[in-house]
Amino acid sequence: MTRLGESVARATTLLSADLSSDATVRELLQETGARRSLDLTDLPAKEQAELIAARTVEVLPGVEKLAERIEERRASGRGLHIKLGIDPTATDVHLGHAVPLIVLSRFQRLGHDVTLIIGDFTAKIGDPSGRTAERPPLTDEDIAHNLATYREQVRPFFDFEKVSFRQNSEWLAPYTFPELLTLLAQVPASQLLQREDFRNRLAAGSGLTMTELLYPIAQGLDSVALECDVELGGSDQLLNLQMGRKLMELRGQRPQLVVTMPLIEGTDGTGAKMSKSKGNYVGLGAPADDVFGKIMSVPDRLMEPYLKAWTEWTDAEIALALGRVTDRSLHPMDLKKVLAGEVVAALYGMEAAMAARAGFVAQFSKKSFSDVDSLPVVDVAAHGTETVATVLTKILEFTPSASAARRLAKQNALRLVVEGEDGQRTVTLAEADSVRPLGEVLAEKLTDTAGVAYLKAGRKLAQLDGR
Repeated sequence: MTRLGESVARATTLLSADLSSDATVRELLQETGARRSLDLTDLPAKEQAELIAARTVEVLPGVEKLAERIEERRASGRGLHIKLGIDPTATDVHLGHAVPLIVLSRFQRLGHDVTLIIGDFTAKIGDPSGRTAERPPLTDEDIAHNLATYREQVRPFFDFEKVSFRQNSEWLAPYTFPELLTLLAQVPASQLLQREDFRNRLAAGSGLTMTELLYPIAQGLDSVALECDVELGGSDQLLNLQMGRKLMELRGQRPQLVVTMPLIEGTDGTGAKMSKSKGNYVGLGAPADDVFGKIMSVPDRLMEPYLKAWTEWTDAEIALALGRVTDRSLHPMDLKKVLAGEVVAALYGMEAAMAARAGFVAQFSKKSFSDVDSLPVVDVAAHGTETVATVLTKILEFTPSASAARRLAKQNALRLVVEGEDGQRTVTLAEADSVRPLGEVLAEKLTDTAGVAYLKAGRKLAQLDGR
């Protein structure tokens, strides 16, 4: 049996046990967490390819081709050459950014060679993927700063000591205009315009710049320069990755295989991908308790894609756990606590994960909010003229923006709770209420209601004083 097979056998026993038990969960997290550094080189080529494919959107031209190339390289005593481009355009990194690195880590532990491309040259062009306008170009100082921050934040998911770094300015900066014209003569403009975001912008009359059209060419030339076997990227990058295959063919090289990663849905359950601008993300630099609580707030339907994205569980293990939820031998909340523990353990270690678990249970198993320690307090006399959204955003910092506060209300996740002698009374606020003054909303919604009032936004809670 392979090392992974032995781990799965042990974890399967734990997954069939009582997952409300702290002792069982700790043992399970230790088992599955250890896989993040597990040597996978004893897996046959077919199992290697299937392990990679299980966490991707697609493998082109096919999983069988990936297995064949792994076997071919293994016969010559080498591993595959894997390439991933890092986008050094932001300092705030969230769990969505970790997805390709987790898959890349598996390639690394399967015995393959990994190269990370630092897009210092292409960052000065501005790839507009998913945007309505060209992204602003960066300076060298911006790129260096963002890269340092990026590496530090994603380090829990990837071993940077076992990787090669290359900057694509090495081969793109010396590229001459005659060389570029010769290359472009062999690339149909229609192929460049197949990108959905390009088509949408043209249809809306927004227009495109020539640098944006050339971005896929620049990314494809990275593959030519490295002669790689496999390139990873998000599913929104598919046409850019395929351009790499075409340019390699034009240069007489064996085309790379393409492995695309899913774009992870955000925590708000609206279907939008995880992003800072929408406030539906889990930041890699957030405190352990916040990470745990944010995972616990997601809809139950996101447990499967989140387990696939951020854990080392196999499909069989995920199916076993979800099957237990379906047959009601496992409560969804208990499985979600395990998922949240997996993420916190990856970022901060086992003890932090168990402490966050204990803190969450202590807070949300209370029958009375008055039993919860250290709740933030809003003075209604001082802030009653502020809108509910402003209080959530500026005073409590529960939401990153007023639009995020409105989305919570739209999802029926924005509520007033009053605790009195007769227990709790809850009033759900409408989206329109979120843009009204807090004092006005309280006066209307809590008429003749005695007791202590609280404002609840998702799973975040604040006491309202002086109403």
